[in-house]
Amino acid sequence: MSNFYNQTRAASSLMRRLKRSVINPTAVSRARCFTTTEGHRPTLVHKRSLDILHDPWFNKGTAFSMTERDRLDLRGLLPPNVMSSEQQIERFMVDLKRLEVQARDGPSDPNALAKWRILNRLHDRNETMYYKVLIANIEEYAPIVYTPTVGLVCQNYSGLFRRPRGMYFSAEDRGEMMSMVYNWPADQVDMIVVTDGSRILGLGDLGVQGIGIAIGKLDLYVAAAGINPQRVLPVMIDVGTNNEKLLKNPLYLGLQQHRLDGDEYIAVIDEFMEAVFTRWPNVIVQFEDFQSKWAFKLLQRYRNAHRMFNDDVQGTAGVAIAGLLGAVRAQGRPMIDFPKQKIVVAGAGSAGIGVVNAARKTMARMLGNTEHAFDSAKSQFWVVDANGLITDERENIDPDALPFARNTNEAGRQGLREGSSLVEVVRQVRPDVLLGLSGVGGLFSKEVLEALKGSTSAKPAIFAMSNPTKNAECTPEEAFSIVGDNIIFASGSPFRDVDLGNGQIGHSNQGNNMYLFPGIGLGTLLSGSRIISDGMLQAAAERLAAYITEDEVLKGMIFPPISKYDKRYNKGGSSSCGEGSCRRGSGRRIS
Repeated sequence: MSNFYNQTRAASSLMRRLKRSVINPTAVSRARCFTTTEGHRPTLVHKRSLDILHDPWFNKGTAFSMTERDRLDLRGLLPPNVMSSEQQIERFMVDLKRLEVQARDGPSDPNALAKWRILNRLHDRNETMYYKVLIANIEEYAPIVYTPTVGLVCQNYSGLFRRPRGMYFSAEDRGEMMSMVYNWPADQVDMIVVTDGSRILGLGDLGVQGIGIAIGKLDLYVAAAGINPQRVLPVMIDVGTNNEKLLKNPLYLGLQQHRLDGDEYIAVIDEFMEAVFTRWPNVIVQFEDFQSKWAFKLLQRYRNAHRMFNDDVQGTAGVAIAGLLGAVRAQGRPMIDFPKQKIVVAGAGSAGIGVVNAARKTMARMLGNTEHAFDSAKSQFWVVDANGLITDERENIDPDALPFARNTNEAGRQGLREGSSLVEVVRQVRPDVLLGLSGVGGLFSKEVLEALKGSTSAKPAIFAMSNPTKNAECTPEEAFSIVGDNIIFASGSPFRDVDLGNGQIGHSNQGNNMYLFPGIGLGTLLSGSRIISDGMLQAAAERLAAYITEDEVLKGMIFPPISKYDKRYNKGGSSSCGEGSCRRGSGRRIS
C-alpha cells in the first residue's frame, strides 16, 4: 500500500510537470503566469527551479516566499528559513564590513578562508575551470575545499552563503519529499553526500550550515575519483538545531527550532531515503557527520537494503586500519603481529567505536576468523571517553561501547578502575598505539605523551585523528619533542613534517578519510554492487596499507602523501572534467 501511494505521488508530480510544458495557443491569454512582487508592475517569469536561482535577473535567494518556492519548483533548493531583503542586505553588509576591516587593518579572516572564497566564486562562474584547478593542484587545495578549512566554512556558512548548491530537506517538508526530489534537474545522480549537521567534524551541532561538508566531500569525489560533477548532489536534512547560539541568530539560514528526536526524526530520514531511491534507484548515499546516537542506528537501518555507507563510522575505520597495519610494518614486525598490538583509544563516539569494531574484526580474521578469535580480540583495546576508562561498572553505558568495556577485576589487576584517566591508562597499559578520535584539541597533553615513553614498543604510534586542525589531540612537534624521534605519527588534518636535525625527518602522516571514500564510491559505482559490505571496506583499507613501499614504511611513512597522488593522477589519470566535458548540454550548472 505504501509503495502504491508513493508511486501515485511520483506519477502525479510528473503529470503536473507535463501539463506545464503543454502550450495551448488559444489559451495564452488565460495562461497562469508566475510573477515577481518587485517593481511597479508584474514581470513574467518563464523559468523554474535552478534556472531561476542561477539567473541574476530573477534570483531572490532566501527571500523567495514558501508560496513562490512551491509555484516555481524551488522547494528544497534553498535553506528553509525565508529571509526578508533587509535581512539579506544586513548579512551582506556584515560580511562586507569584515572585508573592509581586513583591507584596512590586515587580515581578519584566515588566509585559508580567503582562498575558499576565491575558489567558491570560480565554482559559481565556471565549473569546468574550477575542477581543472582543483585536480591540477590537489595537494594545495584539498585542505581548502575539505578539512580543515571546510570546518571554518561551516561555522560561518550563513554569512558566506551567496548561491544555493545542493538540496535542503527540512522537518517542514514532511509529506512533500517524494515530489521535491523532482525539483532537482538531473535525471541521473550517482553520488549523494547527506548530513543533518548534528556533528560537523569536531565542531558540534552546526545545523543547516553543515551542508558545507557535503559540498566539500563531493568536490573530492569529482577531483579524486573522476565522478561526473553533473551527477553529484550534496544534501542537508534540516531537523532543527540544539545550538543555542544559532537559534538566537536572526541571520541563521536554517529552521530556528530544536532538533527532532526519536520516531519523528527517523520518519524524516526514512522519507528522504525513500524519495531519493525512488527517483534514482542506483544512487550511492554517503552519510556524513551524524551525531553518534544516530550514526550506528541509521547505518544498520539502511545498509542491507540500499547502496549507502557512513563515512564517519566506516571510512574513518578503514583509514585507521590502514594506518594501524602500516604502524606494525613500521615497527619492523610482520603484519600477522597486528592482533598483539595494545591499543588505547581516546574517544567513544561513532568514529572511535567504528575504528575499534573494524580493528577487532581485522584481528579476528588474522587469528582464524573464529568466534573465539573475535571474542579474544576485544581484550587488545582500552577505550577512554570523557568520563575516563570504560569498564563494566559504568552506568548507562552506550550499547555500541559495551563490548569494549574492560572487566573490573581485570582492570584492577592492571592498577586501573572505572573512570581511570587517560594518563593513568597509558602509564599502566604501556600501549603500542595511542589512538585519538575524541574531538578534543590538546587531549594528548605533556603528561600523556610522557607516559607513552614507557611503551613496550620500541616505536610507539600516535594517531591524533580528530578534525579540524584545532581539534587534533596533539601536534607532530609535541609528539616528537616529548616522546622522542623514534615514533610514528599520524593526524586527520595536515601538518608539516618535523625537522629532527642531522638530516632526519619526522614524518607527519595525514590519515584522512579522503584516501578511501572516493574509491569506495567509485568502486561501488563501477562494480554495480547492491550494497557496500564490510569486505569491500576491508579490501580498501588493506589496499591503502599496501600502497606504501617497505623503504617508506621504515622511515615512518604509513600514508601516501597527497603530492604522490597528484603526480600519478596528472600523468595518467582521467577525469570527467576532461576538455569541456564538465559542461551541461543546456549550459546549466547543477551542482
